[in-house]
Amino acid sequence: MANILVLGSTGYIGGRLVPRLVLKGHRVRCLVRDPRKVLGRKWLGVEVMAGDVLVPETLVPAMQGMDAVYYLVHSMSAGEKHFEERDRQAARYVGDAARAAGVKRIIYLGGLGRRGEVISAHLKSRHEVGDILRESKVPVTEFRAAVIIGSGGVSFEMMHHLVNRLPIMICPRWVYVKTQPIAMRDVQRYLVDCLDKPESAGRVLDIGGPDIMTYGEMMLGLARALGLKRILIPVPVLTPLLSSYWVNFITPLPKTVARILIEGLQSETVCENHDALHIFDFQPMSFEDSLRRTLARLEKQTVETKWTDATFHYEECQDIDPSHLFIDRREILVARSAEKLFELIQTIGGNTGWYQYDWLWRLRGFIDRQLGGVGLRRGRRHPHELQVGDALDFWRVEEFVPGHKLLLRAEMKVPGRAWLEFCVEPADDNHSQLIQTAKFYPRGLAGFAYWFLLYPVHMLIFRGTMQAIKKRAEQLGG
Repeated sequence: MANILVLGSTGYIGGRLVPRLVLKGHRVRCLVRDPRKVLGRKWLGVEVMAGDVLVPETLVPAMQGMDAVYYLVHSMSAGEKHFEERDRQAARYVGDAARAAGVKRIIYLGGLGRRGEVISAHLKSRHEVGDILRESKVPVTEFRAAVIIGSGGVSFEMMHHLVNRLPIMICPRWVYVKTQPIAMRDVQRYLVDCLDKPESAGRVLDIGGPDIMTYGEMMLGLARALGLKRILIPVPVLTPLLSSYWVNFITPLPKTVARILIEGLQSETVCENHDALHIFDFQPMSFEDSLRRTLARLEKQTVETKWTDATFHYEECQDIDPSHLFIDRREILVARSAEKLFELIQTIGGNTGWYQYDWLWRLRGFIDRQLGGVGLRRGRRHPHELQVGDALDFWRVEEFVPGHKLLLRAEMKVPGRAWLEFCVEPADDNHSQLIQTAKFYPRGLAGFAYWFLLYPVHMLIFRGTMQAIKKRAEQLGG
């Protein structure tokens, strides 16, 4: 049993690693910018501390008494300026704090790619972070992986949406560059098992599945698994920027995230060493098997984490003057128990839709994507379950009290900050009160104009949503 600190526990990889470490009997501590981010996680026995890898004074206390630190933090927004320096600074702070606290090991997940041949700025930064962590003189295990195949993963979702929606695909050069995909299950197994493999310390270990293939071959393999026939047509020119706009149009991925992935695929990402196969007691699964496993999870709706989890930044609202808030509050009595009514509310969005005027919601999502926003197509992690931090179309779950309250914060492009809240209060055994509150904090003149010009449309939507929820609830009975 070891004492473990996980940095990046709210992300796609870290969110799955934490419960697996607990299951193995390790004592786990997570450092997060705001503990409210993990309120919905079912992590029994996990200690959560507030802190930030860019705030060094929070790191040493978090690392006291730790045997190992998992470093699963990296920039994931190509639109951010100076992200390389932030990555460097974070790695330096973590390395210095680990050395000062007497940490025995740092375990880092980086990216494949031959040095000197890598085009992607983000992939170069991943390599550099590994080098900086090693400068701390704390033994580092650096796993390097390429495309990770798993439900909820950004690489898989991009591929899945492209294959599902396009019978004929115009493919630029990056679609034909070789890579070595690896199953999410195998990545997790490497990360967990390395604690019991002292010979993995101080090593750079390339990890990948047994198949070396192009992105185009992966798409055709996915098409076969889905029972679809797809045609790829190569074209000589289509820049990563243009490709990212196309991917943004077809899939839920924002242009910035799509561009990161595409730039990474321009360089060959194949294992250069095979030491991991000799150190660890398992063989990674094939691409075909990883697809089968991933599609089965999607069908059973057992997706633990999604790539959108890492984009959640809890916004402090202490700087908001309540007198400047615009509020639309509505109440309605529903002939249904509070418990059953809330079950209906918490399924809102995603494939369920918004119960009324879905075409207006889709139009708003389309406009948002044209403005560079996330749009509606992110959907939701699970059709029935919610937790704080979940993406829900172009909203984010900011507060969730089962059976009582759902607070959504807007992540669409809007000149200010916006929230939509649903509360359910029991009236008697067979009736409950539904309270829907929309709040908007305008930013400048544009914010005021936005609220007043669109208020008639919002009023129509808010009133319609309330009535539709009431009607649906009472039709279901209970």
